[in-house]
Amino acid sequence: MKTRVTGLGGFFFKSKDPEKLKAWYGKHLGIPVDNYGWTFKWQDDVGGKGTTQWSPFKEDTSYFKPSEKDFMMNFRVENLHELLSVLKEEGVTIVGKVEEYDYGKFGWIIDPENNKIELWEPIDSAFL
Repeated sequence: MKTRVTGLGGFFFKSKDPEKLKAWYGKHLGIPVDNYGWTFKWQDDVGGKGTTQWSPFKEDTSYFKPSEKDFMMNFRVENLHELLSVLKEEGVTIVGKVEEYDYGKFGWIIDPENNKIELWEPIDSAFL
């Protein structure tokens, strides 16, 4: 498997008041926030396009479990099922089962410092 991570898909973090925080970022930094935070579009130096999601979550979210950390990174990947098989063979802890939506496939792993990492194989046409 030659390509694993292709980019940063998102940064998710816990917040005492996600709505107030999004409003602050909107007002003071001009970030065009919506219900989920901010989806910003980008283009890399070879013409690849994509999006990255910035999202504050409620402080009591269980979405980052089993990690107790206040954040979770999301990485864009190619061929999620193959990558998870390779990672499992390499001894990486896999969390849960792959979930598939019309905007992509998601899987989760745990790194050596107990950070939950979300792996996302986007359906690129929806995220260009």
